[in-house]
Amino acid sequence: MIKQYGLIGKQLSHSFSKLYFDKKIKEECIQDVSYHLFPMDSLEEFHAFIQKNKNIQGLNVTIPYKTEIIKYLDKIDAVAKKINAVNVIQILRKKNTYVCYGYNTDAIGFENVLKKYDASFLKSAIVLGTGGAAKAVAYVLQQRNIPFRFVSRQPTNNNSLSYCSLNQDMIFKTTLIINCTPLGMYPSIDTFPEIPYHAINNQHLLIDLVYNPIETLFLKKGKTQGATIENGYQMLCFQAEAAWKIWNADNITL
Repeated sequence: MIKQYGLIGKQLSHSFSKLYFDKKIKEECIQDVSYHLFPMDSLEEFHAFIQKNKNIQGLNVTIPYKTEIIKYLDKIDAVAKKINAVNVIQILRKKNTYVCYGYNTDAIGFENVLKKYDASFLKSAIVLGTGGAAKAVAYVLQQRNIPFRFVSRQPTNNNSLSYCSLNQDMIFKTTLIINCTPLGMYPSIDTFPEIPYHAINNQHLLIDLVYNPIETLFLKKGKTQGATIENGYQMLCFQAEAAWKIWNADNITL
């Protein structure tokens, strides 16, 4: 039997996941394994899809389903529960029965990216967006005791700001800015978060979770101001390797 893994989401043309796993499978000479893209217009298709595709052993989850997918799963691990977002599913099968376990490796990926940087960049943070990836980023910031604020088009609590209320002084005093929105992602490469870029300087670190294109307008604007910049490719690699370990773990049974 060929083990199948893959990615579910709505628009998958932006994703490098298949390229990443195809390369891994080839370079490591992994036998009887394949990785595919599975676009879904609605998660109402999810269980019928799992039942029909009996070789699927694991899935990645991307925009916009990282939170919504939780209600379709049998179990989620403690970290994914705290984050309230899942980006990795392990599917265990026995005869005609299957169980879907949810995990979050975005947090692992982002944590490993932050390890590369000096603490001077990590005094405080602004998280652009409030989706599943933003929740994983927020979890890591909380674990590291880095104060942060969300920025959203529709703020919902005291820890979130609107874009119009994000002023020059806030940007100037905040050393870490993370874009967790899809703004700037291929094919919409001419879009970017509307923030006061003129207040950014060489004391800032800008991280964009988008990795296609390599340098978004968000990163280009920060770079022009002297900021250190990083796209989402390294985070993709870290979280993908963590997903692979989960899919191939032998310590979980039905």
